[in-house]
Amino acid sequence: MARKSSFPPVVDDRTRVLILGSLPGERSLAEQRYYAHPQNQFWRLVGHVVGRDLAALPYEARLAALLEERIGLWDVVASARRSGSSDAAIRDHATNDLPALIDSLASLRAVAFNGGTALRLGRPLLAGRVVALVALPSSSPLHTVGIAAKQPAWDALAAFIG
Repeated sequence: MARKSSFPPVVDDRTRVLILGSLPGERSLAEQRYYAHPQNQFWRLVGHVVGRDLAALPYEARLAALLEERIGLWDVVASARRSGSSDAAIRDHATNDLPALIDSLASLRAVAFNGGTALRLGRPLLAGRVVALVALPSSSPLHTVGIAAKQPAWDALAAFIG
């Protein structure tokens, strides 16, 4: 099983919400882009939160738009062995230094976990940090709940951005 690694964080000093995934899937790793799989609902979900069609933008413009909206991205898992893209297949993982990143973001108001694995692995790392922790339904196509059912939880992020 190959060892796979996450991407660098996408944040700046204005970041108010940090969205954490677990570990990029195969398509994202191949393209070196967050949420590259066309069936992943991330860009539509977060686009609805900020009132912009992020999915229609080129990738670099998507990232710039997120930063403009004070939203950052990273992953809980720094590296792991995993066959395929399923979080259930993650083995022998090492986590990113979430406490250090969070401590460096003076404007941060909330950390949101994109899916159950990100929440399960990431929440214990943030014990004692004074930011809201938000559990989100996974944007992954492997989480087969429809986007309409997921959107209300994602829309709650707007309260931390403004």
